Amino acid sequence: MRVLLTLSPGVHDLEIYKIMGMKAPPLGLAYLASVLERDGHKVRIIDSPTLELDIEGWLKEVKSWSPDVLGFSVLTPLAPKTYEAISRIREVVPNIPIVLGGPHPTFMYKEALENGADIVVLGEGEESFRDLVNTLERYGIDPSKLSGVRGLAYRHDGKVKFTGFRDPIGDLDKIPWPARHLLPMDRYTLFGKPIRVAHIMASRGCPFGCIYCSTSYFWGRRVRFRTPVDVADEIEYVADKYRVKYIVFTDDELLINKRFVRELLGELKSRGLDLPFACGARVDHLSRSIMRLLFENNCATIYVGVESASQETLNRIGKRITLEQARRVFEWKREIGGYMVASFILGFPWETIRDMENTIKLAIELDPDYAQFTVLTPYPGTPLFEYAKRHNLIEDWNWEHYTTIRPVMRGFKFTRSQLGWMLSRAYRKFYLRFSFIARELGKGRFLDILRVLGREVSRYVVDAVTHPIRWRVEG
Repeated sequence: MRVLLTLSPGVHDLEIYKIMGMKAPPLGLAYLASVLERDGHKVRIIDSPTLELDIEGWLKEVKSWSPDVLGFSVLTPLAPKTYEAISRIREVVPNIPIVLGGPHPTFMYKEALENGADIVVLGEGEESFRDLVNTLERYGIDPSKLSGVRGLAYRHDGKVKFTGFRDPIGDLDKIPWPARHLLPMDRYTLFGKPIRVAHIMASRGCPFGCIYCSTSYFWGRRVRFRTPVDVADEIEYVADKYRVKYIVFTDDELLINKRFVRELLGELKSRGLDLPFACGARVDHLSRSIMRLLFENNCATIYVGVESASQETLNRIGKRITLEQARRVFEWKREIGGYMVASFILGFPWETIRDMENTIKLAIELDPDYAQFTVLTPYPGTPLFEYAKRHNLIEDWNWEHYTTIRPVMRGFKFTRSQLGWMLSRAYRKFYLRFSFIARELGKGRFLDILRVLGREVSRYVVDAVTHPIRWRVEG
């Protein structure tokens, strides 16, 4: 079979890509491609956002390759453009089977089927999609045959059929490495710069189930790790094949398995692989010794989620960390050195404007090298989504706005417009501090940070220079 895997065209101008200016590979599609190629299928990937393809350019590429199956990976903000692309491709290739996968259609499969998809692959997709393509090759879209493939949703006789979720893949080493030869590896960026970077998945799953995050509900609560040797083999391969200069671990929580981390670092060191890398960690899983180990072994960035200055909020969202743990981690960071990024979320429904102000103050107190502020966004599939619907808090149902940058829901004690203003205030208060600017200028990083933050902070810097009195009064 000729299988074309793609992201929606015309999305490179959406906030999710435009504001941050980041370009990252569709690792999920690359994993699907590698599994299909192992079965003998011919696969092509069109990374539309990175290539900045509009709908017409994308249609031309699809028609020229004449696929037997067309598969989309869909995040929530990409859904409207995906449905538009399906409508357009139906005009020129009416009978091609169209398959959707990814977080949004997994939890909104009825919506996806109503908007032109023939089949939705639910959750972790490698085995389900492989079995689906093999079934389509033999029988076409035959409902009696599709019913035997676990992990699908499709329509038959006007009704939605659901074949049940497939068990998570137990041994991740059995999945071939992502088919990076199908990706524009020279087009991906880091901090807005064209650095040769490889994204590596060492594990899947998260046991914590925070109410706003879909990871636990998409990948499952059981954490599954690859072996350190297999991960090191992949890193060594991409370093040799693609001359990669930087590694980004895509895992939500790499340090949940400290033994794995120690063994992987030892494996990389024994091979002389001294590539800088970035990884995510929870503050309750960090210790002074593990932080020193990471920073002494080429860890360039640790990303932690602090989220709120309210312990009550941290408890209610299922974060299972304490403010004391967060403060302690940043004390160690100042002692040891190293680069750390912290994320903060504004707009938990029960919070007040004062609560959000306290979160901004906490960010300034902790003083990470880079602070990421976002607005709480109710993604389908999360407990937050159901909570927001139940309390009638969602005011914007345009999926393209679900970027964590644009408020789509109100709180009990604040409006959407107030939340948007607080997001602006957070960036301004954190990044326009004299101490921060002086420090970053001294390290030669301030322009890089402005580039990453793009329009969100750059316009505040310009505004602060042109309207200093107003900022002084409001600040």
